Amino acid sequence: MTYILQMDFAMDGPFGEEMAEGFAGMAESINEEKGFLWKVWTENPDTQEAGGIYAFETKEAAEAYLEKHSARLEEFGVTSIRSKLFRMNETLTKINYGTAE
Repeated sequence: MTYILQMDFAMDGPFGEEMAEGFAGMAESINEEKGFLWKVWTENPDTQEAGGIYAFETKEAAEAYLEKHSARLEEFGVTSIRSKLFRMNETLTKINYGTAE
C-alpha cells in the first residue's frame, strides 16, 4: 500500500531555479529516506508558499519522514507547517496515469 504525504508551509523564497539550486542537496538526501518512492516539489511565489507531495511505501515511513522534516523546517524558522497523510487508491490512480512506484 502506498501512502501520500502532503506538506506545505509559508516561505519567503527562493523560488524557481534559485530554489532548485539552493535545495538540490536536500532533494538528493530525500532519496535516501526509508520507504521513499517519489516527491513532487510545489511552490507558489504569489502566496509565498512551498511544499511537496511525497509517496512512501508504508504509513510508518511517511510518518517518520514527516517528523524528521518538520523538525528540520523548524530549525530553519518555519513554523506554519501543514500536513496531511493519505492512503493511495492505486487502482484508480493507475487509470489516470499515476504510479505507486
